Amino acid sequence: MRRPLAAALAAGLCFAAAAGAARGQDAGARARELAAHFNKDKHKVKEKRGARLEVFLEMRGEPAVRADATEYTGVYESEPDYKLDLRVAPDGGAEGRGTEPAPGGARGFTLRGARVSGAVLAGTKVYDDGTTERLEAVFATLTTRHSPDGAGTSLFGLGVVFDSPRTTGGGFEVTKLFYARKR
Repeated sequence: MRRPLAAALAAGLCFAAAAGAARGQDAGARARELAAHFNKDKHKVKEKRGARLEVFLEMRGEPAVRADATEYTGVYESEPDYKLDLRVAPDGGAEGRGTEPAPGGARGFTLRGARVSGAVLAGTKVYDDGTTERLEAVFATLTTRHSPDGAGTSLFGLGVVFDSPRTTGGGFEVTKLFYARKR
């Protein structure tokens, strides 16, 4: 009687460990997928009447996983004047207030039920008018290079990919927004 019970218990523990590892792998894969939205490559060369103009731009987004979730706490800003004030607890629970693009100017929201898992922030945005929308974003390091052999510059921040594009006050469509950490 004890052997089947021990075998069932061992199988259950193995299943639980495998499920936990799969969730961790899924969070890492989702973080890489979200960070990849910020990748960009551009290399153009134009020659006209002996003059050569070369344009090079490479941007790479890499998930920035921190061992201590509270390290994500801070004030994040994106141009022009979109902000996110985020507080993250040691258990990964998060709360904050922010603004994002909208046709009439910046639109304010509060985070509800937000949680950090790996480098992914997920929760619900509750707008000032009471409407809600799902939020999924990645804490990432965005590295930009302007020459093929240059080291480039890196920024740590929060990359948000919108489910549906946002229209700014100037009529531009925004599909993603990178909030760089200011403090």
